[in-house]
Amino acid sequence: MIVVDNVHKRYQTPYGPGRWVLQGASFTIPPQVSVGLVGRNGAGKSTLLRIIGGIDSPTRGSVKRLCKVSWPMGYGGGLQGSLTGRQNAKFVCRLHGHEADMAEKIAYIEDFAELGPSFDEPVRTYSSGMKSRLQFGLSLAFEFDVYISDEATSAGDAAFRQKASNAFKNIASRSGLIMVSHSDSTLRQFCEAGIWLHEGQAHWFDSIDDALQQYKNSLSA
Repeated sequence: MIVVDNVHKRYQTPYGPGRWVLQGASFTIPPQVSVGLVGRNGAGKSTLLRIIGGIDSPTRGSVKRLCKVSWPMGYGGGLQGSLTGRQNAKFVCRLHGHEADMAEKIAYIEDFAELGPSFDEPVRTYSSGMKSRLQFGLSLAFEFDVYISDEATSAGDAAFRQKASNAFKNIASRSGLIMVSHSDSTLRQFCEAGIWLHEGQAHWFDSIDDALQQYKNSLSA
């Protein structure tokens, strides 16, 4: 279960505090429920994902993670640019206490990310898509109760996108998923419930179809 309680978020700018991206977002995600976040560009979807995943912190309010939550799969941060993909993977294995089965984890990550020789090159030389694929493989190599995805299925060519889709099907069958995607069909495929972000508020819908419909209604209002 994840409890988001009265979360506010704004960022500092060179001219002072910026606009409020989130203003009192509150909701509870039950165990093993897959949720899609919908809303206009700039509504705070990626910001909310980073806060839920612990990558960012709210300005006010709190998030209680009563389960093991992944970092956002499509998030390009968290990688050390001077280290290779393999070295980054080893670091994450040590961080999660997987010294004993590190070789198995590394082999899985290398195979899934499909980076070829670039796996042994510095991450700073990677494209954004390559970083996303490495992050995707890193996320899937470890067991989480809830996986977070920010457009992760859009990385790579058609074959890799199909591999990502198959991985998400496996995730949805055993864990919760919180997803941002610009594809309605992707959200419908993997998500049961939906959260519509609008004017800093989070509106929960038990059905992803209802969330998408409310979002579309808001566009024509």
